[in-house]
Amino acid sequence: MRRNSFRITLSAAGLLVTFLACSSYAAKRSSSGGDGSPVTVVIDAGHGGYDRGGIPGQRVSEKDMTLDVARRLKSVLAASGYRVVMTRDSDVFVPLGTRCAIANSNRNAIFVSVHFNSATRSGASGIETYFYNRESLSLASAIHHYVAGGAPSSNRGVRRRGYFVLRRTNMPSVLVECGFLTNPTEAGYAQNASYRQKLAEAIAAGVGRRNSVASSFSTTRVATAESIPLQPYIDQTRVTKSKKSRSKRSAKKSTRKKKSSSKRSSSDARASSSDREG
Repeated sequence: MRRNSFRITLSAAGLLVTFLACSSYAAKRSSSGGDGSPVTVVIDAGHGGYDRGGIPGQRVSEKDMTLDVARRLKSVLAASGYRVVMTRDSDVFVPLGTRCAIANSNRNAIFVSVHFNSATRSGASGIETYFYNRESLSLASAIHHYVAGGAPSSNRGVRRRGYFVLRRTNMPSVLVECGFLTNPTEAGYAQNASYRQKLAEAIAAGVGRRNSVASSFSTTRVATAESIPLQPYIDQTRVTKSKKSRSKRSAKKSTRKKKSSSKRSSSDARASSSDREG
């Protein structure tokens, strides 16, 4: 009886060692390229310097929140064996073109841009993840799976959109909107250090599991123990002719409005323009 118990204990220990070894191998494989060199993660903290981010009158500064999450993300990824490059590591303004140039100067890299959302409607809420190139969908799916899955906010889904930093980077690239700072509840979350740490860890988990996303050819998008479901996405890059025609008609109508109304329209346009890069 004792001999059988010893064998069972030994077998269990062997399985545990095998599991830990496999987990360690998977972690190393995700943080290194095919040639064994470490994968570089370029972390882009949105906005900075005179570019505060968000919309006029917004109480919580987006540039401060993005930088804090980016720094935390850097620490988590570096501890997992990734080589990390920051487009900014302090409160400075970095042009979009420079951010892309920094990313494109690194081989075997992926790009993660960290942002927080804003809207004139304080009730707007939720997590969004953006991508542009098809090769970036699995990275977007993995990151969104962990960030949206672990946040108390609503899931606004994965979206395809032509943000400058997504179009001009030659690698898998995503832009994560970690909640609305114009929503009192989500702004409260963002100002909590432990919540920002959770966001960083969730993004890092997505980076680490980017190769575990189910194939688009799979018959199901339900996750298993080994895979993450490929996220359906909203394509916001397409504008139909009818929409263009409506836009032209709307533009003609706006020219006939009163001067005060025109001022409000230009203000809304500036707010919309400022949202183009998160």
